[in-house]
Amino acid sequence: MNIAIIGTGYVGLVTGACFAEMGVQVTCVDVDETKIEQLKKGIIPIFEPGLDDMVSRNMKANRLHFTTSLLSVLDSVEVIFNAVGTPPGEDGSADMHYVYEVARTIGQHLSHYALVVTKSTVPVGTAQTVKAIIQEELDRREIEIPFDVASNPEFLKEGDALNDFMSPDRVVVGIESEQAKKLMTQLYRPFLLNNFRVIFMDIPSAEMTKYAANAMLATRISFMNEIANLCERVGADVNMVRKGISSDSRIGTKFLYSGIGYGGSCFPKDVRALIRTAHKQGCSMNILESVDAVNEQQKSILFKKFAAIFEGTNIENKTVAIWGLAFKPNTDDMREAPSLILIRQLVEAGCHIKIFDPIAMSNAKEVLTRELTERQQQQIYFSKDIYDTVNDTDTLMLVTEWKEFRMPNWQIIKKLMKKPIVLDGRNIYDKKEVIDAGFHYEGIGV
Repeated sequence: MNIAIIGTGYVGLVTGACFAEMGVQVTCVDVDETKIEQLKKGIIPIFEPGLDDMVSRNMKANRLHFTTSLLSVLDSVEVIFNAVGTPPGEDGSADMHYVYEVARTIGQHLSHYALVVTKSTVPVGTAQTVKAIIQEELDRREIEIPFDVASNPEFLKEGDALNDFMSPDRVVVGIESEQAKKLMTQLYRPFLLNNFRVIFMDIPSAEMTKYAANAMLATRISFMNEIANLCERVGADVNMVRKGISSDSRIGTKFLYSGIGYGGSCFPKDVRALIRTAHKQGCSMNILESVDAVNEQQKSILFKKFAAIFEGTNIENKTVAIWGLAFKPNTDDMREAPSLILIRQLVEAGCHIKIFDPIAMSNAKEVLTRELTERQQQQIYFSKDIYDTVNDTDTLMLVTEWKEFRMPNWQIIKKLMKKPIVLDGRNIYDKKEVIDAGFHYEGIGV
């Protein structure tokens, strides 16, 4: 089977590489000429464990190709995946400009039956709009060419995307014709052979499933963060509470870890887009509005703890070490990262900051250069390693729980720091162990 993936961002590139791994002939299309040239050379624009090897392997096997021209492959493909970006607008709604632009291009040049599948995260009703746009362009050409639309939302976790795609919990496919179902069944047959669930449903339900899933996971995170904040007030330990409630089979263990809030390209954007969709339909989403509000407040929790430790005295010129910048481990993604809120609060308070992340340093520098003033940028030092980061600092803040941060030598760190203070934003350290090493320790909800 020949397919095209339009968009070589996180979703498009992972989707293309994984389908090629299964033996499908894949052409990835992107208007960014520089990115395509880099991909042809095997240079991957994102960090995802194992992706570079998979791309290289399938390029050598002549199953994975890259081009800037959709027209060059449109005549030879049976399925076209639209995986372009849907960034959030100022009002929180998804920007559908790129999705509709692709649909218009397809309608202007389609010459045979094809299935157009939306892979991007899009509001309910997008597939029907895409269908109308394609049909409008066909009518303008005064030509009748049959086509179908479908929805195939992604459920990939950054840092474990290849495993998620190759061994999925489920594959959700929204279709409206038997021909579309036949093609998608053929495409996902390798997964069916391994007894993975491919769930077919109507298109609006498939579109809604993506938003509902992310909104539920985001809700669990914000719920536990509120419980953690209350635990601190009443003297309880949120880690014990989590163990207690997660033993209930109706609740389970996943996404119940308290911390400094969620970030990334999915949860914040999708929660707000779902809220916006509801408002357009005259509905309120009180729970999700609270989820979003709690999450934004939680991103300030370490700064508040830091200020409280110094009892409201002037924290200007204090030096803070930050371990971890990406919104989660095993990615270089800085989108909506809690570290960015923390860094802004610290520089605005006049603090000096020493930061380190194993992978995201380059992306972080790019974002901070863009968002901070030149003077604020001068307050930031990009460290070489974890020990260089803590040298001559007043407080250490753990923001992203990379594995290499999990077992530091506390005796070395204590000698390097001016003040032995640790603020654990992800509760990865044993409180007693750190205190016994001579530190003032605070976690989230402990």
